[in-house]
Amino acid sequence: MNGNIVGKVPIGECKATVVYMSGYLPGAASEKSPILSPVPVRLSAAVHGGDSWKDVCGGGCGFAMAISEKGKLITWGSTDDEGQSYVASGKHGETPEPFPLPTEAPVVQASSGWAHCAVVTETGEAFTWGWKECIPSKDPVGKQQSGSSEQVSPASQGSNAASGTTLQNENQKVGEESVKRRRVSTAKDETEGHTSGGDFFATTPSLVSVGLGVRITSVATGGRHTLALSDLGQIWGWGYGGEGQLGLGSRIKMVSSPHLIPCLESIGSGKERSFILHQGGTTTTSAQASREPGLYIKAISCGGRHSAAITDAGGLITFGWGLYGQCGHGNTNDQLRPMAVSEVKSVRMESVAAGLWHTICISSDGKVYAFGGNQFGQLGTGTDHAEILPRLLDGQNLEGKHAKAVSCGARHSAVLAVVLTRRN
Repeated sequence: MNGNIVGKVPIGECKATVVYMSGYLPGAASEKSPILSPVPVRLSAAVHGGDSWKDVCGGGCGFAMAISEKGKLITWGSTDDEGQSYVASGKHGETPEPFPLPTEAPVVQASSGWAHCAVVTETGEAFTWGWKECIPSKDPVGKQQSGSSEQVSPASQGSNAASGTTLQNENQKVGEESVKRRRVSTAKDETEGHTSGGDFFATTPSLVSVGLGVRITSVATGGRHTLALSDLGQIWGWGYGGEGQLGLGSRIKMVSSPHLIPCLESIGSGKERSFILHQGGTTTTSAQASREPGLYIKAISCGGRHSAAITDAGGLITFGWGLYGQCGHGNTNDQLRPMAVSEVKSVRMESVAAGLWHTICISSDGKVYAFGGNQFGQLGTGTDHAEILPRLLDGQNLEGKHAKAVSCGARHSAVLAVVLTRRN
């Protein structure tokens, strides 16, 4: 449940950066009451020495995350009675503190799901911790040789019936919707191999491996699944996939190894090569496919149980849970494979963010499109009616504005826009 920034927003001469917080951060509020108005967040002495705020990230349930100018991951806002939230945040309460990572490389991006976190460093490494079902094993599936830009075909990934057979054993590890309180395994337990079948929560960040020489440029975390985008423009996914949010063509409930998600399939060779998207649940021919002129994926986002991506040419792709229309295909069906959103095929998209039940996109000309659940007005359409197709937001508040960035929480959305000025 996150978004991504597009480009730089001019803000004039910047003398200092300030982070404000509001909402439910029990460890940062007196008597654990909601913070009703934005209040400034001050860096601790351990961080502040010549450092400052750089970016804010999607925090988990009950804590906040940010990145400092020196690339430190900063967490705060939880309390010791918040269970896994407290552990995932590094046990940081009222005071923002650096989260310990097993690397000195600066953090460039971070994301958090319901109770798991992921970060990307300047060196192209990714680390994740929290719910163990969200932490991948060391061996990726569908990995490639270093330097290759070819995607693994769906057949080699076993994304249909073969996938169900190959990955079924992984589903034995975790129930479909386990709601019991999860036992925390400490760093010492993990190092010494003392974990047991009852250990469901890891406190030590684990390195994500998606193939030799492949650098990860960004990560996105959903409710119980994670996506990683490589420097080759490919998406890798792992975790819970019962509604198709891992894009493997089946309802595999648990995928413990990073899988290459076949968003774009290459056919032909040389100048004859074209890229097509999977439509529905099968691979189509070039004559049947909805062509996207893109060669790679440039942006990703995870909702509660669905996923979204943008190609380099601005094509919008979605897959996963569709009950509220959050995949934007004109129905409420789950989408088990990555599929182009045909309603906006003529629109060049630049940014996408997914919430628990909804999706928001920004086009290259600064327009905002919204679809999915709208029980709390999170689509910004002026009503609480769901939208199963992308709807252009054309309300008065957006007139004369150029949207630059979008972010979604579970039940709310935020858009950063600049005011367009007319030249005489």
